This record gives sequence, C-alpha cells and structure tokens, in this order.
Amino acid sequence: MAVIVVGGAGRGVGKTSLVCGVIAALPERDWIGVKIASHPHGTGQPVWEESQPGEGTDTARYLAAGARRAFLLTAADDTAIQHALDELRKLVERRDNLIIESNRVLNSLEPDLCLMLRTDPDGAAAKASFDSAIGMADAVIVSGAADAYRDRLQPEFELAMLECISPALECWVRGRLVYC
Repeated sequence: MAVIVVGGAGRGVGKTSLVCGVIAALPERDWIGVKIASHPHGTGQPVWEESQPGEGTDTARYLAAGARRAFLLTAADDTAIQHALDELRKLVERRDNLIIESNRVLNSLEPDLCLMLRTDPDGAAAKASFDSAIGMADAVIVSGAADAYRDRLQPEFELAMLECISPALECWVRGRLVYC
C-alpha cells in the first residue's frame, strides 16, 4: 500500500489537477482518491463516496482520471480528520493505494510521499496549513510555463500542465514508491 499526500499553498492552485495527473500517470496503482475538506459539501456525511466520473466535483475528476474509487471526507479539525480516516479505513482494503488531497491530514498520518504545490516560485501568500506542511514535503511542485526539474534540498518540479505530469516527475514518483 502506498499513501501519497498532495497539498498546496491555497485554494485554486491546482491540487486536484495534480492528484488527477498522478492517478493518470500511474494507473497500475489502482488509486483510491480522497479529498479532505474543512467545510460541508452538501453530502451531510463525514465520509462520502463518489459514484460518477466527471468534471462537476473534485472526487468525480479523480474517477475520470482513472481512480478506482473516490471519497470526500469532511472534517473541521484534526480530531474530525482522524475520525474520518478511521471510517475510511473500514471502507477500503489495507493493501489499497491512497492519494489524499489535503494539507491538514499530515497532522494525522505519515504518507509514503508528500507533494506540495505552489503557484508562486517564492512561496508568497501561502495559507497557514501550507506553511506547516511544506516542511514535510518530499518535493515541491510549481505551476509554470514549461516542465523543469531543480535539484534542491527538496526536489522542485515545474509543470506546465498539472493534470499531465512530466516524465521526470512520473519517474521520480515511481522511484519513491518502488517499495510501497
């Protein structure tokens, strides 16, 4: 089982697109996509499973990208995240590969791989949960004009299209998950 966490500097930076890009690039992993939201999305349940692929919701986009299953977890704080994760564990197999869209989940679990996304190369204007999560990142992804790789303390990948990850990022992710 592999667990990837994808987080980001704020709303609208492309976290869902990056999750979809990873799902599409590694279809053999048979991913289960999980979005953790701090506010209700109309489901009325702390753990809700998406059933239809499409473009209407983030979880529907996961399915459209090739995820086997997709869940929305609604949790306002760390205690609620832990409770929602416990409920999710009852619905999935121990061997399932999870890709989770959230910064705050890093307070409740240690993933095999953590990717943090920002649009500003200097990291300006990031939300507080990103500031605490960036230190746990295995790599930083920057939305940019062209695909590029920079070997830094934390590897940095610049991607022109988040939903279609670069061969360099795909190879790097595969290498990091080889034993998972």
